[in-house]
Parts: sequence; C-alpha cells; structure tokens
Amino acid sequence: MPRNSPPTMNIASKTGLLLFTGNSHPDLARLVASRLGLELAPCSVRNDENAETKVDIDCSVRGQDVFIIQTGSKEVNTSIMELLIMMYACKTSCAESIVAVIPYLPYSKQSKMRKRGSIPAKLLASLLCKAGMTHLITMDLHAKEIQGFFDVPVDNLRASPFLLQYIQEQIPDYRNAVIVAKNPGSARRAQSLAERLRLGLAVIHGETKEAESDAIDGRHSPPPVVAQNTGLEWPNSPGSSPCARDGGRYWSADIGIGVPMLTAKEKPPINVVGDVGGRIAIIVDDIIDDVETFVACASMLKDRGAYKIYAMATHGLLSSDAPRLLEESTIDEIVVTNSVSHEVQKLQCHKIKTVDISVLISEAIRHFQHKHCQEEHQEEEEDDDVEEENHHECRWLQVPQMAGGIGRRLRKITVNDEPLSDAEDDR
Repeated sequence: MPRNSPPTMNIASKTGLLLFTGNSHPDLARLVASRLGLELAPCSVRNDENAETKVDIDCSVRGQDVFIIQTGSKEVNTSIMELLIMMYACKTSCAESIVAVIPYLPYSKQSKMRKRGSIPAKLLASLLCKAGMTHLITMDLHAKEIQGFFDVPVDNLRASPFLLQYIQEQIPDYRNAVIVAKNPGSARRAQSLAERLRLGLAVIHGETKEAESDAIDGRHSPPPVVAQNTGLEWPNSPGSSPCARDGGRYWSADIGIGVPMLTAKEKPPINVVGDVGGRIAIIVDDIIDDVETFVACASMLKDRGAYKIYAMATHGLLSSDAPRLLEESTIDEIVVTNSVSHEVQKLQCHKIKTVDISVLISEAIRHFQHKHCQEEHQEEEEDDDVEEENHHECRWLQVPQMAGGIGRRLRKITVNDEPLSDAEDDR
C-alpha cells in the first residue's frame, strides 16, 4: 500500500485506530479488517540477508490506538521478533495505546518449571510488556495462570461457542456422540463441552510412553554423601556411625538414613474410562501439534467400538509430519480454528476442516475501541466540570482605591454568580 494513501488517512481520522499485521497470518488479519470495515495500515516487515528483522511503519501513529495482529507460526521466533519490533516502533512514534492481538500465544505450553529449566512463557510476557504493549487479546491459553505473567490487562477469548456450533450443524446425529478427553489434564475442557451439549463424557487414562516431565533428572534421590576435610570414601560397614571420628577427621552425616526414597512414576497402560461403543467419539483439546497421542487414542476408541472419530482443538499447529500421520490414522475428521495458518497442511491432509474465528477477534477489537472512546469522553466531561466549578468558585477583580488611585485586589466570593453584600464583603 502506498504511503499516505487516502483510505489509511480516513481510518485514522474517523475511528482513531490503526490495524497492522506481521507475516505470521495475513489472511486472518485481512478477514478481521474487512469485518471492521477498515483497511490494513501500511507497514513493511521483512528479513534482511543476514536474517535480521526490519520494520517500517509507513503512516503516522501519533495519538492513535494501534492493534497488531500476529500469531504463532511455524517460524515462531521470527514471528515474536516481528511483533516486538513493530510494537517498539509504534511506542517510539508516540502511539496512544498498543494492543497485541495474538490468537495463539507462543511458548504457552512452557508455563511451568520442568526439570532444572525455566519458564519461557514468563520471559515472553516480560518482553512484550517491555516493548510497549498496553493490552493483550489472545484466545484459549494453554493455562489460564499465564495471564498473571503480564503486567497489562489480558483478554482471553474462548473459541468453544464456534466449536459447539460446528458440532451441532456439521456432525450428523451428534446426539449419539460422546466427548472424549485424551488425558486427565484435558478432562475439565471436555466436561465443559459435554455439559453444554448434554452429552456423555469419556476420559482416556494412561500413556503409551513416558512423559517428558516424568523423566529422571536426579532430584528424586538424595545428593551423594561426600566426606568433609578428607579424600577418603565412606566406610562400607553397616555398623559405621554416620558421624564417626577418625584421627581428628570428621565425616558428614549420611542424610540418606531415615529419608524415604521417592518411587518412580509408572503410568498404567492406556485405557478408556467411559462407554464409547456404537457412538461418535469427539476428542477435544486446546492444541493439536504432536499428533501421536491423538492417533493412539483414536486407535483405542476404534477398538472399543466407536464407529466415527473426530479430533477437535482451537489451535492446529500440526508441525512436522503431523498431516501425514493424521491422513493415515483412523480419525475421520480434524476440526481446528484459523487462529494459526495451516493452508499447507490442508493440502497434505484432506481431513482438516477450518472454523473461522475472525468475527470473535473483530468484535473484541470493536468493544475495546468503543470502551476506550467512552472512557476518554467521560474524562473530558469530568475535566470540563472541574474547570467550570473552579471558575464559579472564585474570581479576582481589580478594584481602584479611592485615595491615591492605587489599585488593589479583592477576592470576591460568589454564590450562584451573585456577589456578596457590601457588609459581608467588608468583614
């Protein structure tokens, strides 16, 4: 779009907001802009030959409400850098507010401490706030506690109404379906959908392989006992004292004595809790990325008598060879929203169906802008009332003195714009 084009100028003057987008999901940004009756503001986001991200804002953002649509993508780190630089560019250009619209928040699955690692979701939240973000609009966070990582307000939208509508309109005989949670952790989400649809609930318990969080990292055992002030090893005799003295040398206490050892976790074989025989099984979750668990669950449900299997989630990342595995699996249909671009994956797997959630994002932007305008109008009215109150409270009048013609100031207190009497004024 050319610089200073007429549509962009009309957008800024009429609505007071500008809508930008990066390279992660331009199709979604165009859908949101069309529903708002706007055009995307001109912005150039590109990578140089040395892979550095460069951003050029091609319009004035001074005093405007800026909305930047950028979601997680296959090049997740590139998308994050694009968003950070775009927000910082708007911040240094004196934008009134900067709202980041991130339908799928990257690193949201890394919101807990694993082994001796870190919490990348907290780091990302700090980076976004430092870059100038004043508000965040996202959708179906992997853990609601992530909202506490941010120092700005967070709107966590829900895509469940669109998924419910898809089930009711696109799945024949959905009354004969059962909602399936692929693990106990997603049982709460599955229960919410089951209660809204008045359907049964089934939970798949157990794992086909050991989870990453349960891997041995050395913290299950007491630290090794080392002799202090000597290079000798511990005596191996069972009767040796934990604090024996040998020629003035002291041994450290054996902290393993009396401390119970933690038993390693052993997950039971995969099993289905609930009746799925002769019914439609709908596996629900928030993210579909590593599809091996979905494929294993679908095989188990098929063996238990389910005659049709759906997999449904908000964010369809479908990384690596996920489309091929889904195409070869017993899953009949995969339903995801367009919070993440997956047009290439749909060419590899014809079972993928997309639910449009652009209307939800556009309405969130519209409500935010409307509320922001109301607050500004209310603040202006309050300022006018205070100014008028101060004007009626006191006035300074220049009154000439009879003798000598020297002027002096008298403070005239007024009540209902009428001066006090001369007697009261003399006092």
